[in-house]
Amino acid sequence: MNTFGRNFRITVFGESHGDMIGVVMDGVPEGIALSAEDFTEDLLRRKAGARGTTPRIEGDIPTIVSGVFEGCTTGAPLTVIFRNENTHSSDYSLFREIPRPGHSDFVAQVKHNFFNDIRGGGHFSGRMTLTLVAAGVVAKKILGEGVSIKADITELGGSSEREKWAEIVDNALAEGDSVGGIIECTCEGVEIGLGEPMFDPIESQISHLAFSVPGIRGVEFGDGFKAAAMRGSEHNDTYIDENGTTAKNGAGGVNGGITNGNPVVFRVAVKPTSSISKVQKTFNFLTGEMVDFSVPGRHDACIALRCPVIIEAVAAIVLADNIK
Repeated sequence: MNTFGRNFRITVFGESHGDMIGVVMDGVPEGIALSAEDFTEDLLRRKAGARGTTPRIEGDIPTIVSGVFEGCTTGAPLTVIFRNENTHSSDYSLFREIPRPGHSDFVAQVKHNFFNDIRGGGHFSGRMTLTLVAAGVVAKKILGEGVSIKADITELGGSSEREKWAEIVDNALAEGDSVGGIIECTCEGVEIGLGEPMFDPIESQISHLAFSVPGIRGVEFGDGFKAAAMRGSEHNDTYIDENGTTAKNGAGGVNGGITNGNPVVFRVAVKPTSSISKVQKTFNFLTGEMVDFSVPGRHDACIALRCPVIIEAVAAIVLADNIK
């Protein structure tokens, strides 16, 4: 549903164009120094405004409403909210009649019998990832400075050549279209033994939360899908010391679903943004006819540009949840 985790449990709430969105975090240890300013750096990394991202600019100012007293966490549930201020809800009234191709509009209204909030995608909106970033800030504090989590774009629009990315985004914008990308996340300093065999491998947990990010289409660890074309002698990670350090990291830091002490490395595939102004032929559910359709409103040409910090948050939340 809307809750993830056992030891570090998060529950998200709100809709894209509602009064607010927020996250409740349970299992936060007491005594962690925390203020609204601690969220600033990561929130800015997710913020829109750069070319290729949505023109909708929100303040994204966090308000801590519970779980902190005199600058430190109390051990009680920690709640952080964000007010929605820059909303153009009229842009979305058409989507009952013509659901956006590739978006959640159709399945959301069928599942919820047309009671779902369609404005800005409602609870299905990418705006909800703001709550994950906030939880990720707290999770990183729980993990401590000994754990480093860093995600970055490695491929955009099918190209791994960074010097071409601006042109790729500009071309998509000029055509009213969108592009996707691949983000790689590396977690260093992760202790041995996190994760459980069978149904709770660390890969399964990270993948579970990663797929809660709208637009994620695939997750792979280490050599990933390339491993299928390798021989065992190529894919195997041979040990080079008594600490379990390996000569390479084809397993992405995980064996048997359990962290092995090497960096946890995974990649996510981010699809092209569904909402595009380029004309598409799709079905009008009111008239029963195929129509030309262009999505109005404000949208990202490449949601991958804003995703690295969200993927870092995913990794941090999962790792913090596995510390007992």
